[in-house]
Order: sequence, then C-alpha cells, then structure tokens
Amino acid sequence: MSIKSDNISAVLLLEDGTIYQGIAIGKKGITSGEICFNTGMSGYQEIFTDPSYSGQVMVMANTHIGNYGVEKDESESTNSMISGLVCKDYSDIFSRTRSSQSLDEFLLEKGITGIQNVDTRNLVEHIRDHGAMNCIISSDVLDIEVLKEMLKDVPSMQGLELSSKVSTKEVYDLKSDEGIFQVAVLDFGVKKSILNCMLERGCNLTVYPSKTTYEEVSSKNPDAYFLSNGPGDPAVMMEETKVVKSIIESGKPVFGICLGHQLLGQALGLETFKMHHGHRGINHPVKNLVSGKCEITSQNHGFAIHPGSLQNNLDVEVTHVNLNDDSIEGIKVKNTLVFSVQYHPEASPGPLDSRYLFDDFVQNIHQSKQKH
Repeated sequence: MSIKSDNISAVLLLEDGTIYQGIAIGKKGITSGEICFNTGMSGYQEIFTDPSYSGQVMVMANTHIGNYGVEKDESESTNSMISGLVCKDYSDIFSRTRSSQSLDEFLLEKGITGIQNVDTRNLVEHIRDHGAMNCIISSDVLDIEVLKEMLKDVPSMQGLELSSKVSTKEVYDLKSDEGIFQVAVLDFGVKKSILNCMLERGCNLTVYPSKTTYEEVSSKNPDAYFLSNGPGDPAVMMEETKVVKSIIESGKPVFGICLGHQLLGQALGLETFKMHHGHRGINHPVKNLVSGKCEITSQNHGFAIHPGSLQNNLDVEVTHVNLNDDSIEGIKVKNTLVFSVQYHPEASPGPLDSRYLFDDFVQNIHQSKQKH
C-alpha cells in the first residue's frame, strides 16, 4: 500500500502496524528508532539536544512546537540527539527576539527528519496503552510494505548500548570561577546544564569518556565522582558497572543521575528493567522520603531500578519515590556519601525544585574533605 494523497508528504509507521499520515518537516528522508513522548509544554530545544534521547523518535504532546524558535546557548549538547520528530502544529514562525533561528532551520542544519499534522493525542494514548516500540518516519518512500521491511531491521532499545556513541571522545577539563573541589565526571551522555550546576558550586570538573577505566578516572585523585545521565540499556553496560563498583569502594562522595543512577544500582547488586513507556516530561511528582517533602521533577528515562531487587539488599536505602507509579526515583548507600536519583535535578527544561541535590553533593564533598 502506498500513500498517494496530495495532502500527505510523510508517514509514520509503528512496529505494531499502526499508520499515521502527515506533512514532512525538517530534512527529507527516512529515520527510525524507538518512539516515545514528552508531556512538557515548553523546552523542546533542550529535549531535542539531550543525549539521553539518542536513538529515539520524539512525540511532543504539546500542540504548538517551534513557536519560540531556537537559541544556540540553550542547547544541552552540540547536536540534535533525537532520531526524529512527531508533532501536531509545527510553527516555522517564531516570535521570541533572542532566538537565532527557526526550529525548521535547526532541524535542517542537524539533519533531522520529522512529521507534523499528526493526531498526537491519539498517538500518545496509543503508546501509553501498548508501550514503547520501534517506528519509522519517511518523507521519501511512502510505500508501507517497503517501510515494514525496513522497520524489521531497526534494533530494539532493550539490549542496546548507546552511551559510548554520545559520550565525549577525549578527556577535558572545566574550571569553576571558585574552584574549590575536583570532581571526576563519567560522561555517559551528560547535559551541559548538569555540568554548569556543578561549576556554579565551586567544582572543577574533569570529564571522561564512558569507557574509561577506574585507574584512569581515579588518576588525578579527585575529591568526588559524578555519574552522568545518558541513553540506552544499562543492563548491557557490564564494564561500566564494574568501574562504578570500584568508584563506590574508593570511599569518595558519589552522585549519579539517570543512567548514572541505574549503573550505581547495578554496581550495588540491584537489577534494572525496561519500563512500559517510561517517564518523560517536566511535571512528575516525586516524594523525598528523607525530608517528607514533595517536588515536581523533570524526567527522561525508559529504564529503571527494579524494586524487587531491593528486598534482600541491606546496604541500600530508597530516598525518593515517584508518586504516580511508586517507582524508585532515588537511592543512597547507607553509612556512605554515595547517592543517586533517577530524574534530572538540573531541570533544563523544568522546575527548579530538585537543584538542592547539587548542594547536597557539594556538602558531601565538604564533609569528606574535613575527615581527611
């Protein structure tokens, strides 16, 4: 079956055979990946440039996308990380004076293929009901049978290692104006805003590629370690998990976010699993079990720590839980300065409720330095 209507210039085909027709945006071509949705009302530029979205086709739940353009300084990395874009109303006209280009110019510059005029409300409901799955967007080939054959070759996100593809290839240093502490950062796909949150708090950073050995990441005798966010399935990252285990055993303060949180869990003997459709948005309620306070969080993950694996682990304490589904959002190692959270406390985009976690990390470094 081919799409021949003059009003249709692109097609979205899901792995279960569901078809959505629409209008092409961005670069003409074919792209594929796991489809997911983000419920944020704003922050599309930060979302598109977040390395944690590598390998995924993004559905934006908000109706209007592109209406405030793109500003280079608001990107979380140098490239667009999504594999493709699906939206309802796509605006090539932007009204914000500080923006430097339209979203369409951005997508063309980064080579991103997308589709608009899709019923995203229906599509989001479909993903919520049936789970995340692979998909293909095409504004080139519109023959459904051909696209079905192409879709068979798209790898499953489960079992896929992606962090090494988005991680830095070379070690580099970032200096804080205050420069009180030295933090070693394992980059599994780190966001610029996360690095900035530590720089603003007096941390000099040495950023290492995801495949770095413990011997190298510890060679400068850092005051603390940071395990970054990133894409892909943590279960297949066995070497990285071993490195994290050695980092924990060093006795230094450790802070992990997102993929870093999952790898920390695995290093502690916990299991991770692929979620039905994940958490992606800027309005997820989380309860801090230590303080009793609740916070609205920014989230982007399709994998999580399995709660069942905590039953016989006496070393780990759950510190945060998701109030929508009770999933694990934070852990710490008892009697240590090691902790992690599943969500994104830098909140770019999102509310700033959780930035206290960077303060907690710095306070842990203070405490560790005083002991030694």
